[in-house]
Amino acid sequence: SELLKIGFVIYFAAWLSGFRVRAAELKYGLLPLVVLLAIVGALIVAQPDTDTFLVFFATGLVMYLAGGGKWWHAALLFLGIILGVVILANARPYIMERFQTFFNPNADPTGASYQIHQSLIAIGSGGLTGRGFGQSIRKFNYLPEPMGDSIFAVVGEEFGFVGAVLLILLFTTFAWRGLWIANRSTDTFAGLMTVGIVTMVVSQSFINMAAMTNILPLSGTPLLFISQGGTALLFALAEAGIILGVSRHIRK
Repeated sequence: SELLKIGFVIYFAAWLSGFRVRAAELKYGLLPLVVLLAIVGALIVAQPDTDTFLVFFATGLVMYLAGGGKWWHAALLFLGIILGVVILANARPYIMERFQTFFNPNADPTGASYQIHQSLIAIGSGGLTGRGFGQSIRKFNYLPEPMGDSIFAVVGEEFGFVGAVLLILLFTTFAWRGLWIANRSTDTFAGLMTVGIVTMVVSQSFINMAAMTNILPLSGTPLLFISQGGTALLFALAEAGIILGVSRHIRK
């Protein structure tokens, strides 16, 4: 899925830059995006990996708007995706279980709600400044995947509210700087590709943090640059390198 993400961004950026003056038309803007999302969705949802598909959707939607697409077309696509999620939730019990856990995290604290329940306890016990680096208690035998999906809960416990806010500000700064580079890029393709990469990295990371604080239903996406390494970290670093490459050719 990580290779598919960057491939999706590069292909859609190339398409939009080639038809930029006609991106607002249904045939050259929204329809190609729907086709791409359908292909990606068939591959990702079959794994199953619904959370990753939402990252694809957010990335494609922002790139579409940045490339000159119409807002009302984007709104129609958004409503269609919501309808699709509802249908999928009724077809796959584990998705419906996540929604039930989201609305009532204390319903089954030793079963379906276990991870979010432990995450909220960990973040809450961190207080304002946290227990201190390496002093987390919940990461031992309590939090599932403490070095992976649940790493934000560990950050909240060890560094407290202050540390969690600083981490959020780092991702916000990454987004601001990346979009600034995209806006000043001298090449349309490079600018749209940068928008896609920034959206992909930030949306995935904020989905993780929102899930760990029960702002969104629980997801299985890692917190990029923070979660334990692997393919996700490798591609995140490569994507950051692409943005740095684009930054060498911007308007002064």
